[in-house]
Amino acid sequence: MPFELTRDQRTLREETRRFTREEIAPVADELDANREYPGEILDALAERGVTGLTVAETYGGRGAGPVELAVVVEELSAGLMSVAAALSLHLGVAEVVERFGTDAQRERFLPAMAAFERVGALGLAEAGAGSDKAAMETRAERDGDEWVLSGHKQWVTNVADADVVLLYARTDPPEERGGISAFLVPAGALDVVREWDVIGGRSVGTYRVEFDGVRVGTDRLVGERGRALERRGALRTGVNLPARAVGVARAALSDAVDYVHEREQFGRAVEEYQGVRWRVAEMSQRVEAARLLTLRAASAAARDAPTASGDTSLAKVYATEAAVDTASDAMGLHGGVGYTGEHSVERYFRDAKLLTIAGGSNDVHRNAVADAAFSR
Repeated sequence: MPFELTRDQRTLREETRRFTREEIAPVADELDANREYPGEILDALAERGVTGLTVAETYGGRGAGPVELAVVVEELSAGLMSVAAALSLHLGVAEVVERFGTDAQRERFLPAMAAFERVGALGLAEAGAGSDKAAMETRAERDGDEWVLSGHKQWVTNVADADVVLLYARTDPPEERGGISAFLVPAGALDVVREWDVIGGRSVGTYRVEFDGVRVGTDRLVGERGRALERRGALRTGVNLPARAVGVARAALSDAVDYVHEREQFGRAVEEYQGVRWRVAEMSQRVEAARLLTLRAASAAARDAPTASGDTSLAKVYATEAAVDTASDAMGLHGGVGYTGEHSVERYFRDAKLLTIAGGSNDVHRNAVADAAFSR
């Protein structure tokens, strides 16, 4: 893969970085503290075509690929990870519709999703089916021209502000090719029974939803019946998770550098102490390595390379844990105030920890990394 971004990719990065600096950074801590959905920010991104970034131009999107997605997500996450999370989940739903849906589904949903007139959310995990998605108990039964869905979803991020949920349910016995299918379900048909008091990603909200006898037409089944889980490994938008981690880690590093440059102790700038300099060097190494692994995974995904899934898992594990370590070091370099809400570094730490769990725990992804290593 090339180790340099193209001119267009660099332009996209600079445009997104400027937007983040001007529109997100000034309100990030307030949005997080108030658990406030960044609707105005996402609307502004929609005006710039970012909410349709990876949607084909045919449907009103920009037709960009995984590398561009990684670039945008990193920049947004450096301002507020929740913004990138909302965007990534939305684009993930759009990707499933575009790649596996019918022509009618693409025409109906994608133009509105690209314009952010219809917002997507994901209903996948359950209380007893977190990392083990195949253990889900939500059922979908065929009744004439409709499917009847009953069950629950445990961690549905963004559902309170969404219009449509890509909801996974069992339609067949497990032995029949996995037996899990995906449906496009109106968000209003699901009952929100609990908002989780999460410590990171607080501006998008995470909910438990329940539903009993919700009916949708057969035209809401996305892709081949019973094959939904098999397709998830092929999704190109999966690079958003390590990209979010890179953005969080980079922000923590930047804040720490600024702080130790200004702070003095024992008559010297804190940045002059060798121990501090070496810690900053280690933080920088993590950020750069995480970014390169993420871009490599994005490049592999763009090419549909056989290694793409394993590369994404490798990037996810390394980048998210690098973000936790880097944010922790940044808190330490801030001293006592780093453990307060007066500086953003504590938010970086909370958001980074979430990323080690979201999208499948890192231990599950380690199995994918090991599988790739043993198959060489």
